[in-house]
Amino acid sequence: MKFLSRFYIDGFILGIIAAAVLGSVFPASGSAETVLDWATKIAIGFLFLLYGARLSPQEAWKGVKHWRLHSVVLASTFLLFPLIGLALRILTPTLISDELYTGILYLCLVPSTVQSSIAFTSIAKGNVAGAIVSASFSNLIGVFITPLLVVLLMNTTGQATVDFSSILDIVAQLLVPFIVGQLIRPLVIGWLQKYAEPTKFVDRGSILLVVFAAFSESMKDGIWGTITIWQILTLIVVCCVILAVVLGATTLAGKKLGFDQADRIVIIFCGSKKSLATGLPMAAVLFAGQPVGLIVLPLMIFHQIQLIVCAALAQRFAKRDPVSVA
Repeated sequence: MKFLSRFYIDGFILGIIAAAVLGSVFPASGSAETVLDWATKIAIGFLFLLYGARLSPQEAWKGVKHWRLHSVVLASTFLLFPLIGLALRILTPTLISDELYTGILYLCLVPSTVQSSIAFTSIAKGNVAGAIVSASFSNLIGVFITPLLVVLLMNTTGQATVDFSSILDIVAQLLVPFIVGQLIRPLVIGWLQKYAEPTKFVDRGSILLVVFAAFSESMKDGIWGTITIWQILTLIVVCCVILAVVLGATTLAGKKLGFDQADRIVIIFCGSKKSLATGLPMAAVLFAGQPVGLIVLPLMIFHQIQLIVCAALAQRFAKRDPVSVA
């Protein structure tokens, strides 16, 4: 485990892999499938309620004064990534299947991570306060923007269908619990902070349940017979290329726009991440009745690649002379 931790492969990542394997080997059927479906819906709702209760809107709005920094991060997350995803349409169907391309486009639409973006910024001696605001704000508005981008981009490209009933599911399972979480935040934030570690088991357990259900459904529908090992390897290469392009673009943008070193580190680490914790449960709602297992596979692969690469980058930045925080 110490060896794995050097590459930021923690127990949660291993748990996600295990849930995917179990869902593929032991797919739920009959009454168990019905129970799993309802349990997943309840877990997703509770998960977004926790997200809403944890995120501080006051903290996000305090950072508006540094709007140039946060605008660049948001532009990378919700403009640059989607444009890259749309451009990769040329890979279908010769190199990537339509289902996998849907997953590639979807990973380009989800918000940035919070914990790892802040952690890597801290390791790299960057503007930690700026990273907290940028990453939190990305997740805050991502709850609204990601479903909107899915409706606008995926419906028009013909790669996924989000109809009116799906929109109602988005509102019921994602937005309503999130808003309720924001409303009850003053009442529960003290308890959540006091019992932070136990609540992590709850939300991570919810995500593991979502992964198990997604891969169980995929196995039941027999979609794994449509993907080859070469497509998986191609997918890994594509994820590496996406990350390389975004890292290059964010590095260049930080320099050309005149940000200091501390803020450039924020742009690099917050602007290049995609959230597995937010993206997985969203996919279960957005793509209900579709091959969710294949759709989230690119996001799962990209997430691990970004952790490994950004861990190395953070260590490289950390070895440089300390930088001032704006």
